[in-house]
Amino acid sequence: MSGLLLDPWFYAAAIPAVILVGLSKGGFGGAVGFVGVPLMALTMPPVQAAAILLPILCLMDIVSVWTWWGVYDRKMLVDMMPGAVIGIGLGWLTAALVTEEAVRLIVGAVAIIFVLRWLYLQFRHGADHAAEPNRVAAAVWGTVAGFTSFVAHVGGPPFQVYALPIRLDPKVLSGTAAIFFAATNALKLIPYFALGQFDTANLTASAVLMPLAPLSTIAGAWLVRRMRPEIFYPFTYATVAVVAVKLLWDGLAGLM
Repeated sequence: MSGLLLDPWFYAAAIPAVILVGLSKGGFGGAVGFVGVPLMALTMPPVQAAAILLPILCLMDIVSVWTWWGVYDRKMLVDMMPGAVIGIGLGWLTAALVTEEAVRLIVGAVAIIFVLRWLYLQFRHGADHAAEPNRVAAAVWGTVAGFTSFVAHVGGPPFQVYALPIRLDPKVLSGTAAIFFAATNALKLIPYFALGQFDTANLTASAVLMPLAPLSTIAGAWLVRRMRPEIFYPFTYATVAVVAVKLLWDGLAGLM
């Protein structure tokens, strides 16, 4: 592990990864935080990258929840969290059966369809069209988000498939997402520990990168507070589209 910490390429990949994830955790850039594991995986195995990143994600979650304290949609959390718990459990049970590449391919395909559907609705109904909350849909997408978050830290797109069309105030959406992923990441600590992912080497690397976590998360929240909804939503959908293409590419490349 000392070799990894002395490798400049580790920092070249890990520092931008942590900053991008932190900005996303603060609410800026939507699902773009998914790039954390793939970026770090340029210099280490993906499983190790995910294990190193998880404690950092938990610190970011604490900062994000504090930043958006009291600003959230209770109904969305109540409807989605039970599914997320089930999804994490399914991810734990199938950890040895489901490949990260397959998850990326599936999530990418769903996200592409989601963005195309949004474009269609914008064309048909206009930019102010908002979907109604739906408990069944919330449970389904909460389960998918919990599962994909456990397997590959890619819970953002499934969460946004449900949450974005409801068009909450950007601050409320950011606060709701902060609580949702704080809870899911905290729950993931138990199975990750049980699977032997938190050895001394990985925790040391997490500690080295940890100081970047609060700064980048606060910066993301600062940006969201200054964005109007008519800018926030198209920007977020655009980041989901970019993420979807990258996920599809990575998934197909890994399966070929």
